[in-house]
Amino acid sequence: MEKPEALKTEYTDSPPSSSVRLQHESPTHTHHEKHTRSEQVSHIDALATAPGVSLSSFAHLDEKKILRKMDLRLIPMLALLYLLSFLDRGNIGNARIEGLVEDLGMSGSEYNLCLTVFFFTYAAFEVPSNLLLKTLRPSVWLPTIMVAWGTVMTLMGIVKDFKGLLVARLFLGVTEAGLFPGVAYYITMWYCRHEAQFRQALFFSAASVAGAFSGLLAFGIAKMDGVGNLEGWRWIFILEGILTVIVAVFAFFVLYDFPETAGFLTEEERAFVVYRLKYQGSQNDSSMQVAQDDSFKGKYVKDAFLDWQIWVNIWVYWGIVAPLYGISLFLPTIIRNLGYTSSTAQLLTVPIYVTASVLAVAVAYISDRHGKRYPFILVCFFIMAVGFIMCISSGTPGVVYAGVFIAACALYPAFPGNITWLSNNLAGSTKRAAGQAIQIGVGNLAGAMASNFYRAPDAPRYILGHALELGFIVAGIIALLILVFSYKRINATRERQIAEGAHNGYTPEEMSALGDRALTFRYAL
Repeated sequence: MEKPEALKTEYTDSPPSSSVRLQHESPTHTHHEKHTRSEQVSHIDALATAPGVSLSSFAHLDEKKILRKMDLRLIPMLALLYLLSFLDRGNIGNARIEGLVEDLGMSGSEYNLCLTVFFFTYAAFEVPSNLLLKTLRPSVWLPTIMVAWGTVMTLMGIVKDFKGLLVARLFLGVTEAGLFPGVAYYITMWYCRHEAQFRQALFFSAASVAGAFSGLLAFGIAKMDGVGNLEGWRWIFILEGILTVIVAVFAFFVLYDFPETAGFLTEEERAFVVYRLKYQGSQNDSSMQVAQDDSFKGKYVKDAFLDWQIWVNIWVYWGIVAPLYGISLFLPTIIRNLGYTSSTAQLLTVPIYVTASVLAVAVAYISDRHGKRYPFILVCFFIMAVGFIMCISSGTPGVVYAGVFIAACALYPAFPGNITWLSNNLAGSTKRAAGQAIQIGVGNLAGAMASNFYRAPDAPRYILGHALELGFIVAGIIALLILVFSYKRINATRERQIAEGAHNGYTPEEMSALGDRALTFRYAL
């Protein structure tokens, strides 16, 4: 097959070894190295968007092989980072049933406040962090914030009272804020709309594995009670914090940045990956394909804050995240109050999280295969509702345990589905970075609310907590239906306008600047 002029260039199996070293072997880069990286990005972008380049220009490449190379080098490390993040965020629930509240002389409301304040700083710093990620690069920014939160987590192990724990949780929110929205955005810079949920689920399933691992780890670490004259719950914080710092140092050397500078891909493969990303969401008709504008402009950040779909989607997100945090923060306590010992309660959380993890990946795979998001999220909402209704309607330990089991098994598949759905419908990397951070930042305020749903006076049945989670699920279903009907109406309108030739009044640059508001863009359902 004859290649267009833009692609008639020397391709080798790997880029010069020096460029690979510049990209991955040192977290510190000189001005010259930055200039070289910038030239690499510009060169690959030019190849991908040159006149005459189309999907058929890359037909000789093995797309599945390229995706496998990306999966093997990106997903395992991302999953490990998020596992540690979720572990460090939620291990306070394990520490509680090992004596944290009693040893610090705290009341139940003070404990809940320590859970709540985390989300205020966590939400506030997500948008700035995602914009910094785009500027400073993932291989530098993500390990840096990991070192910071690992240090905070370690210091939580030596707090003396309620005030100390409160301050530590505030700083944990600041330092952890950038990881999840950063990784969610990072995945969209490598994978197309129809591939993203499976990868989001692979990395997010680390959260459910973290839940299982947290119970097992806490069960083992608690046996260190008395070592070094420290209580067992202190060792949970100290050892898990040290583990995070060690992994962060390793991450400096193994994280890749973006496809344009990926040393494990050939130049042509990098151009192909960038081409796929730039033209996703447009009409298949090559005459109507518009490249997404990935430049950094304050206008695109403003567009994200003013985009109606992000704020409606946040209600869908709340419908998932409020129950998710209710489960992750209080599951050991809920199970212990069914009449089990602390050790048994820790272990009974394990099968719930393992099953949820497997289902999250399976549902994501099917969702990507069918190219649909909302049907799977909607089904998960109804299954969640069944689980919480079981918890409300019965005080029998077996029924309540089955209820939280069923709810968790729907929560974990729904979460990456919702994250991916919004990212699919935001065009332009700057708007997507800001939009995903807004969704996750404001959305995680549901975690602040859920932190107060399960109050000590409501034990052992926690009817109020379960009922509030159910209310958020209903609100999420309503918001989801609003999005679906709105997307369908807008897509139909754009089809009609394209048929009437309305798009001919725009230059490609103007259409590109419009992003997901362009007539050529189609919202994913």
